[in-house]
Amino acid sequence: MPTSVDTAALSSSLNRRIGIHPWALALVFASLTLSLPLIVIAGSFLIPAQDIWQHLLHTVLPEYIVNSLILMLGVGVMTALLGIAPAWLVTMCRFPGSRLLEWALLLPLAVPAYIVAYTYTGILDASGPVQSWLRAITGWSYGEYWFPEIRSMGGAIAMLSFVLYPYVYLISRAAFIGQSICALEVARTLGCGPYKTFFRVALPLARPAIIVGLTLVLMETLADYGTVQYFGIAAFTTGIFRTWFGLGNSAAAAQLSALLMLFIIILIYIEYWSRKQQRYHHTSTRYDALSQEKLKGWSAAIAIIVCGLPVFLGFLIPVGFLIKWALLTYESVVDQQFYILMWNSIALAVCAALMATVLALFMAYGKRHYSNPITNSAVNISGMGYAIPGTVIAVGVMLPFAWLDQTIDHLFRTYFDISTGLLLSGTLIALMFAYMVRFLAVALKTVDAGLTKIKPAMDDAGRSLGMKMITLMRRVHMPMLRGSLLTAILLVFVDVLKELPATLILRPFNFNTLAIKAYEFANEERLADAACPALAIVLIGIIPVIYLSRSISISRPGHEYST
Repeated sequence: MPTSVDTAALSSSLNRRIGIHPWALALVFASLTLSLPLIVIAGSFLIPAQDIWQHLLHTVLPEYIVNSLILMLGVGVMTALLGIAPAWLVTMCRFPGSRLLEWALLLPLAVPAYIVAYTYTGILDASGPVQSWLRAITGWSYGEYWFPEIRSMGGAIAMLSFVLYPYVYLISRAAFIGQSICALEVARTLGCGPYKTFFRVALPLARPAIIVGLTLVLMETLADYGTVQYFGIAAFTTGIFRTWFGLGNSAAAAQLSALLMLFIIILIYIEYWSRKQQRYHHTSTRYDALSQEKLKGWSAAIAIIVCGLPVFLGFLIPVGFLIKWALLTYESVVDQQFYILMWNSIALAVCAALMATVLALFMAYGKRHYSNPITNSAVNISGMGYAIPGTVIAVGVMLPFAWLDQTIDHLFRTYFDISTGLLLSGTLIALMFAYMVRFLAVALKTVDAGLTKIKPAMDDAGRSLGMKMITLMRRVHMPMLRGSLLTAILLVFVDVLKELPATLILRPFNFNTLAIKAYEFANEERLADAACPALAIVLIGIIPVIYLSRSISISRPGHEYST
């Protein structure tokens, strides 16, 4: 018996020392499971396919690479222009409508890029209201005047920029809000006006955050499918989809996906390298209320234009026309089937948001209590999925799930004479798994950020009262994490609601969502009919976006001094 006790004590000591614990093991297992699609895609490079690469190199691959680089460059520059200046103005200045614009600048987050593309096409094409009005007042006929082509590379850059600039605005504003008042006051005492203070102090301090925002924008640009497909631009996502479903070549689709994933990894490394090379720190902990300059006259007018233009282009125009078209077509579109689509979309988004948040809480909590290189790496790997396009993840999910379906079906046929069919790849299981791989990072970063604000002394106090880990989490941490958990749920909800390529590829037979219905209507050139499902997506997503803006406003240290 003493030997047994000593062995148990030694085992417990060893577990604590090297981090072997059921929770930690489950965390590592979950991470490996979620990494399966990425491993499958990366492993596709090991499949001999010399003829495939020869064909791709001589036909479409150069075009995919060039178009993707042009899209990234154009969208990166345009989102920086649309996002950084408004973030500074609403943070540091007061002018008519500034408080309204603080949260209104985030509204395009609720509008998927492909819906903006459909809407502007309906507005600006030859039969749209703009060109029709132009012909009516000039007497010209179609072809007698020049008009920019909306279905072009420039059009795609504009459409993506109108809805992706909030990533830059969001992170830049959070960085400006968090800056110490001392640094800004010192700049002003040295004779720097608002503009010099912005360029010489605030912008360099916010540079790491801005780079993070631009990196997110570039990832979303590479991940977009609906916009580039509708505008007929040959990019990686459209190429993967065409290769898989048009040519029936899963190996080539997987290898194109692997190449796109390599692009994403390079972007992640560049963002990490940039932060590592140049860091900016505050030497003061003074966070009084920011002294906001009141703008008047021309300065106020310019600020209103700079901050209002992105909202006007990215939200008011597309939503205004969607409402107009929806009023014309709702009688033929909004029927029982439409409500089923709405239920499918909301149910999928709610289930995915809850599952991702629970899984994020499990992983972040495990990292907090069993921190070691293995568990930390497992959590970091689990958060890579958000950087991978939905098309790539869908391919990575479909390949192993189809193999598992065949294996399970073969075993049941052999031993029980029963066919299981597409048990995994033909049901919502594959789709929900893809959502976890894609959007877990959103919930994980939010929950982890909330946990880091809870002092370890709270954990020690709970343990001293005899609380076990689950009890500590339920009675101490979860009440304190209520805001972070709700934010995580809302963010994943909005992302899943807008997701198109993964849903399009992995949905079960005869299962549609609002996003897919809007996509199908637009592909059939029934743009007015697409308004109702598109508008439903926007309206459902607005409330979470407004809540997100509010949570950022109260996140600044010293916020209580300004209230």
